[in-house]
Amino acid sequence: MIEPVFGNRDPKLTYQRREGAYGVIPDQSGRRLLILGAPNQALILPGGGVEDHESPEETLQRELLEEFGAKVSIDRKLGRASEFFYSTHRQTAYEHPATFYLCSQLEVVQAPKEDFNTLMLMPIAVAAASLKRPTHRYAVSLWLDQLKA
Repeated sequence: MIEPVFGNRDPKLTYQRREGAYGVIPDQSGRRLLILGAPNQALILPGGGVEDHESPEETLQRELLEEFGAKVSIDRKLGRASEFFYSTHRQTAYEHPATFYLCSQLEVVQAPKEDFNTLMLMPIAVAAASLKRPTHRYAVSLWLDQLKA
């Protein structure tokens, strides 16, 4: 399967490559998704950047602990997608390939290390339409397509 790429590479910019790992985490009813509200009001899937020593799965677990004090069961890989974008906040151009996982059994196990994010459960259709990153919307669509199959 060819990985989709969102956004366009501007030849005038130098891109910093930043691998990511994110989770599609429905609640037990399967009608709502766990969404992270960032300080800049962006809505994204939980997860973040892969550190040098980590696998994508380890990244997702670390990010969930940092952001929410939670752990999950990683059920399966949904897919990968990349995006080219410019962060006005960081004044940096990014090439952002990411791996997406379907997760379940969210359990809060400690206080979060970060206190600036908001954890939300949103109806799936609202969440899918509200996610800032096209790669995150793509991951949710992969999961929904697999439910229909």
